[in-house]
Amino acid sequence: MSDQTAAAAATDTATDTATATATATATATEATTLGRRLAGRAPKRPQSAVIAVATTGSTLALIALVAVGTLLDQMWLIPPLAASAALVFGAPALPLAQPRSVVGGQLLSALTGFAVAPVAGHSAWAAALAGGLALGVMALCRTPHSPAAATAVIVVTTQAPLLPFLPILAAATLVLVAVGVLTGRSGVTQRYPTYWW
Repeated sequence: MSDQTAAAAATDTATDTATATATATATATEATTLGRRLAGRAPKRPQSAVIAVATTGSTLALIALVAVGTLLDQMWLIPPLAASAALVFGAPALPLAQPRSVVGGQLLSALTGFAVAPVAGHSAWAAALAGGLALGVMALCRTPHSPAAATAVIVVTTQAPLLPFLPILAAATLVLVAVGVLTGRSGVTQRYPTYWW
């Protein structure tokens, strides 16, 4: 083999190696970029202890509502309250999770539903109107609490009576807040509440 042939073979081998390395690097970069895209911008998962305490607090609060409701032979676990519990225990620092918003947002939204029903009836259209208006009422009163919009819808669609619905709702939200305060004092989760009023 001549020196020229050997040099050409060495150059081809080096070129092939460089091409393979560049291809592997490009593939790894694409995989990393794809991994980042799939991961999204969601926050990282909380520590296991935080998840365990928040889940336990939420579960106990909702079970407490069922227990009180069973003792009083009334429904205390109003469906939007499960979403409220998810905020109180899962995102205790958010403004939506603060006692002012949980209690005030739920009560104002229920009152919105009670105001819409006599005027617009109990149809799906009226429920949609009540849910939408509840957002505005909460914003005006600085009590943002997204699950409460569903409470306005429930008031309209179920034709709930003002009494006992409103007092039960008020008491049930106070139970969620009370258990949230206890959970927030565990030293494991974020302190709750960030502010009261």
